Amino acid sequence: MADEGAPKSACELAMERLRKKDAEEGVTTRKLTDEEKAAIAEVRSLYDSKIAEQEILHQAAMRQMWGADPAEVAEVDRRFRREKERLASERDAKVEKIRRADR
Repeated sequence: MADEGAPKSACELAMERLRKKDAEEGVTTRKLTDEEKAAIAEVRSLYDSKIAEQEILHQAAMRQMWGADPAEVAEVDRRFRREKERLASERDAKVEKIRRADR
């Protein structure tokens, strides 16, 4: 954060406004424990590897489809995007569950 006498950046001002708004609405924050941080890192690492695996499989499928019907290529792309979004959504849900855990 900036020194008390120094001008604040737009980001710092925005964060202050958000903290004030949260306080007015009764939203509380708490620091994550080391165990929670480790669990979140593990979940992110696991899902990042699953997404990377899907990207590799997608690239291999696209190489095999060289010259294929554009509709088939579009379908493979659509399935890849849907799977990637599903994995990201699962990851985000698990991270949020860890963050909301009352300990």
